[in-house]
Amino acid sequence: MQTLIHVMPAPGRDCPVPEDGGRLLPAAGRTVALNAWWQRRLNDGDVVRVEDLPAAETKPGKGGKA
Repeated sequence: MQTLIHVMPAPGRDCPVPEDGGRLLPAAGRTVALNAWWQRRLNDGDVVRVEDLPAAETKPGKGGKA
C-alpha cells in the first residue's frame, strides 16, 4: 500500500510531475504517491505538503419562483 499525499508547488517554484509526462504541477496541487522522487522535492523545497485540504464549499441552491 502506498502513502498518498497532497502537494502544491512552493511559492515561486514550478515542479514537473513524472507520472503526468512531465507536465507542471498545478497551482492547486495534486495527490501523489509518496515515493523517493516526491520526497526529494519536499526536501529541496520545490513543493509543500498540504496536510488539511479545505472542505468543498457548498452554495445554497437557487429557489425557483412558482
